[in-house]
Amino acid sequence: MTYLTSWEDFAKAAERLYLADPMKVRFIMKYRHCDGKLVVKITDDQVCLQYLTEHAQDVKKIEKLTSLLMRHMASKEK
Repeated sequence: MTYLTSWEDFAKAAERLYLADPMKVRFIMKYRHCDGKLVVKITDDQVCLQYLTEHAQDVKKIEKLTSLLMRHMASKEK
């Protein structure tokens, strides 16, 4: 599996993947303290998108993406 290098590309692709079929999408975050790396993964078992970061300021971006996906989950629109 390859990692997307641009956060903007990852965030847009993740939102599109979620909106395509919300019931199949999984969102996973994994942090390894010994490496200081955070991996964000979103998949629907057909497409797998991953983003790897070592920078603390990227946590704010991940928080914004998570809240955007949560708003989609909470809304009644399709």
